[in-house]
Amino acid sequence: MRIKIIDFGFSNLPCRAHANDAGADVYATKDISLCSGQTYAVPLGFGLELPDGFAGFIFPRSGLSKRGIVCELPPIDSGYRGEIHAIISNVGRDSYDIKEGDRIGQLVITPVILATFSTENIKQRGDGAFASTGK
Repeated sequence: MRIKIIDFGFSNLPCRAHANDAGADVYATKDISLCSGQTYAVPLGFGLELPDGFAGFIFPRSGLSKRGIVCELPPIDSGYRGEIHAIISNVGRDSYDIKEGDRIGQLVITPVILATFSTENIKQRGDGAFASTGK
């Protein structure tokens, strides 16, 4: 499947290290210092033209996750044409410096089911949650 990239003027566009990798590496467009507990929206320098029925996600890189630097997973909707950002959180104890050009996440495109919702004929299940059925 070919997905059109909208170039916002940054030289490092998404790129796979290997042809069969699930995700394409995405790169920081500027230097950022993340303190412990901080979250930052890192601009990635590109947009996407996704077809309806697909969404994109910026997944964390395993090496950064091991250090407590993780990407949050808000969906990139098919109708969005603006610049994509990676939402990066530092859940570790130490500050972490990201440099312009660093690989900071992996773009994954996935099919989604575009559901319609109805309240008709819904059987009652109850409102218990979080281990309400026991151990």
